[in-house]
Amino acid sequence: MTADAVVRPASSPDDRHWMRQAIELAERGWGRVHPNPLVGALVVQGDAVVGEGWHAEYGAAHAEAVALAEAGERARGATLYVSLEPCNHHGKQPPCVDAILAAGIARVVIASRDPNPVASGGLERLQAVGVRVDVGIEEAEERFLNARFHHSHSSSDRAWVAVKLAVSMDGCIADAAGSSRWLSGDAARGWVHHLRAGFGGIAVGAHTAISDDARLTVRGDVTPRVAPMRVLFDRSGTLTGTERIFHDSASVPVLVVVGAEAAPERTTRLVDAGAMLLAAETLGEALTAMRLVGVDSLLVEGGGRLAGALLEADLVDRIYQVQCPLWLGDGIRAWQGLGQPAITTARRWRVNRYSMLSSEGDALLVLEP
Repeated sequence: MTADAVVRPASSPDDRHWMRQAIELAERGWGRVHPNPLVGALVVQGDAVVGEGWHAEYGAAHAEAVALAEAGERARGATLYVSLEPCNHHGKQPPCVDAILAAGIARVVIASRDPNPVASGGLERLQAVGVRVDVGIEEAEERFLNARFHHSHSSSDRAWVAVKLAVSMDGCIADAAGSSRWLSGDAARGWVHHLRAGFGGIAVGAHTAISDDARLTVRGDVTPRVAPMRVLFDRSGTLTGTERIFHDSASVPVLVVVGAEAAPERTTRLVDAGAMLLAAETLGEALTAMRLVGVDSLLVEGGGRLAGALLEADLVDRIYQVQCPLWLGDGIRAWQGLGQPAITTARRWRVNRYSMLSSEGDALLVLEP
């Protein structure tokens, strides 16, 4: 039997049910496992879960090993559901394939192949000794969760980019006076802090940094293993270095992206304030350079000009739009600089997720190209 013959089976409702549970377990490692992927696993004997696990911390036990240890002897002849192909190499942990074979698992169901060539090969090794392997169950869900990881092992040389905006019903991110505090409620803002923990960098434009007195730190239910770098886009060098975001630059780094028009005396002030400078003439150049300094993913939180420029340059991979139940009339628009496209030529994105964030009425739309 060829690998292709088992890689894309017709999935059963039970398979999809158990895999969704495994992916939900994987989410528990959010912000704590990078550069590893988020992985969850279930051991199912008959119609009962006898073991579950997730990769909880970088360097700690992998999801499969945790689930198999909990299952013990009940794993023999069972099915293992795992959100990513089991690893087949010695890293900080031994190969998960070894643990699967030792436990006597009869069938392994995988959402996605591992794009990392160093760790891949688990599927073929399992098949070679007669373990049934099915791949592709809820693959889109796994790839959505691990978009940062999959992008880092793709051919792209730039940071993966998500834009997050809180937007009024009439498309504004601030009132006419420039105030955005607060469009969304407490629950939605708490969710944003959770979201931030899973990114390599958090970014805003210089105007937003000044008007919002932004800190761009993570203050919520997850303490990220590595604090996201704070990134400010300041093409002309308008920041002074006295803004609050620079007060703790020694502990949480600040990277300022400047253009050629930024005067040397202004960039010197930023360096003196503890910032790192990145000179780039285009947004694409900036995102490629960020990847080289370790920012593999960027959460852009405004303002409207920066969000619009990234969208216009086709540099946005995902949008998190928090829709807030209020109207701001002549406020500041969310997506600026997009011209006047006709309906027939306007870009149309796919709504991948929709949920209510709180009883206050804030709704989350997640869109992808």
